[in-house]
Amino acid sequence: MPSLPEAFPAERREITGRAGRLSYYVAGEGSPLLLLHSINAAGSAYEVRPVFMHTQTRHRVYAVDLPGFGFSDRSDRTYDIRLFVDAVHDMLDLIEAETGSRAIDVMALSLSSEFLARAATERQEGLRSLTFVTPTGFETGSSKRRGPEGSTRQVPFLYETLNVPLWSKGAFRLLTTRPSIRFFLEKTFGSKDIDDGLFKYAYETTHQDGARHAPYAFVSGCLFANDIRRIYEKLTLPIFLAHGTRGDFQDFSEVDWLRAQPNWTVKPFKTGAMVYFEQPEAFLASFEEFLASSKA
Repeated sequence: MPSLPEAFPAERREITGRAGRLSYYVAGEGSPLLLLHSINAAGSAYEVRPVFMHTQTRHRVYAVDLPGFGFSDRSDRTYDIRLFVDAVHDMLDLIEAETGSRAIDVMALSLSSEFLARAATERQEGLRSLTFVTPTGFETGSSKRRGPEGSTRQVPFLYETLNVPLWSKGAFRLLTTRPSIRFFLEKTFGSKDIDDGLFKYAYETTHQDGARHAPYAFVSGCLFANDIRRIYEKLTLPIFLAHGTRGDFQDFSEVDWLRAQPNWTVKPFKTGAMVYFEQPEAFLASFEEFLASSKA
């Protein structure tokens, strides 16, 4: 197994809370900003690296390895929505304690937007704004995701099947070969022009002890909330939704209902899902403008 390098040239710390042991990076001074990476087979804090490196000149910025990823606890345990929402709460509690601020801005990528949205409905205070980058829950048919509270899109018996000892490790090794990782990143970027640093880190992070546990929960569907549209509709904070128009995650056909909501700002970019890797200047200018307006 290759040793895992740190995702940023920044101080890395660890805490233990409701979600177990979490590793996070911190740098900069200013108003606090928390960054959440996406959930996939190769997720890690590296996925928010361009934003972390830029915003530390103006913010006290934090980037966490979510449960089962990076340097955080990857043990064989239950990986469900509650665990990831608790991880968001753990980080927000830590930031409040360290900075004394109850005005925290948070950015989440893809599926982690669902966890952030749910955490925001559970906290009465402490958040100033939310940014969702290519979030899940706005694709064709997502209006049906108004199911019973706490319901998920889990495929019956898939998680148990993936975890059969006879093939559990072998299947994950096939999923995380260099060609496989490149294939999925090209689908994410909607282009063969992927970020080389992200590709290299994705391979390294998937070849650590326990790397398969959280991804198998993701593949089984149990981390996708079947009531997420109800959650999004409850949000009253200022929200910036940025999304790509290329690749496998370009479908935002059910985003129009947001345009009538005064607290939502929707902006498409001609990129793949990770907007800020391809158009860092354009994204960061819009992001900083949104953060400034949220402070007013």
